[in-house]
Amino acid sequence: MTAEPVTTQQPPIPAEVPATVRASLSPSRAADFKTCPLLYRFRSIDRLPERPTAEQARGTLVHAVLERLFDLPAAARTPSAAGDLVAPQWDRLVTEQPELAELFPAGDPAGAEFLRSAAALLDGYFAVEDPRRLEPAERESLISAVVDEELLIRGYLDRLDVAPDGALRVVDYKTGGAPREAFEARALFQLKFYALVLWRTRGVVPRVLRLLYLKDAEVCDYAPDAEELLRFERTVVALWRAIEQATARQDFRPRPSRLCDWCSHQALCPSFGGTPPPFPAVQAAPDPLRDARSRPAPPGADE
Repeated sequence: MTAEPVTTQQPPIPAEVPATVRASLSPSRAADFKTCPLLYRFRSIDRLPERPTAEQARGTLVHAVLERLFDLPAAARTPSAAGDLVAPQWDRLVTEQPELAELFPAGDPAGAEFLRSAAALLDGYFAVEDPRRLEPAERESLISAVVDEELLIRGYLDRLDVAPDGALRVVDYKTGGAPREAFEARALFQLKFYALVLWRTRGVVPRVLRLLYLKDAEVCDYAPDAEELLRFERTVVALWRAIEQATARQDFRPRPSRLCDWCSHQALCPSFGGTPPPFPAVQAAPDPLRDARSRPAPPGADE
């Protein structure tokens, strides 16, 4: 599956956020609401904890390795060098996010297999790209823009490449297999989100939105245009208004689908005989940065 890196600490809200902004939305939270409004509530309003899975941790680790790989001189960005980064990066992640250590207790042989599986995904990366020929402009970059004057949209780019002529290429690493068309649309939704931010902040429509599916060593390229991004912006604003309406009514209904198989909150879901917790009387103050980094999607959803 895919897993964009998740951090437990967030940078301070930048001073340039206009005072008119009263809400924020990330591609992951938007996708949650589109998939299942109740899931959005559980994650964004109730803020129920979710234990990381091995698949999510593997995605986080692979993203970390690929980010650090570009710290090396171009000629040193080899498969062997990437493999050498796996164990140190896992140690760093466990130190920063101690809950990851619970996945593989000391002495558990599954831990070694986990590291091997992450290294195998790196082979898929080298099958589709030669990092020695690339010099990314940005990696794990937080980008944001204000739309409709009141909504802050933001997220973390895996990688942004800038050509000599100024053309932009947004690259997103997916550590699962290439999905069916319906699920690929979900992945492109995330990249269109980033493309909209870049267009609104830099005045440039990215030339290419690229999905790299490491498990299957496949590349999916998509070329957006300004008219499409304008329509997408209206879609995002309409989505947020629907979220606000659901919040005002305290009405977030489940939307059962195959993705329920991977949901951490079935015990609280009416579709599975559960009862959601009482709606928070006082909601936590919105943090525009809290959900900026995309949450990993379940297997088969956003791989």
